[in-house]
Amino acid sequence: IMTKLTVGDRAPNFQLPDQSGNLHQLSDYSGRYLLLYFYPRDNTPGCTTQACELRDAWADFGKLNANVLGISADSVQSHAKFAAKFALPFPLLADDKREMLQAYGVLAEKSMFGKKFLGIRRMSFLINREGKIAKIYEKVKPSEHAVEVLNDLKKLLTV
Repeated sequence: IMTKLTVGDRAPNFQLPDQSGNLHQLSDYSGRYLLLYFYPRDNTPGCTTQACELRDAWADFGKLNANVLGISADSVQSHAKFAAKFALPFPLLADDKREMLQAYGVLAEKSMFGKKFLGIRRMSFLINREGKIAKIYEKVKPSEHAVEVLNDLKKLLTV
């Protein structure tokens, strides 16, 4: 079932473990901007590029009082290895039951080598201080995403 969220909607709540086993939920981030970025798999080229770009921009997110959470269906153990390998400073949430992926509508039919499967679209959601969706990034370019989101945050914060 594809959920279609739009800007202004209340962001679906979640409660998921990160790479250290700590639980995170939406209310932990109220009063701050939050970038939820959904990605297909740990340790794949595009996902690694995207995570490293966000890591390199981490201080800039901090200056804007914004948090970043990465989410995929990979396990806590997989996330722990991925985060350690690339020194990622932000939590990676493990949604192995795919509940959050469904709530945010990021599961989509993909095909590889002629086989169709349900995969994770590379999408992000910028959530405002009140827990509402401020911006949806449908087509994320891994190497440009961090800069794009920071520019949007600066615009939103000057309004």
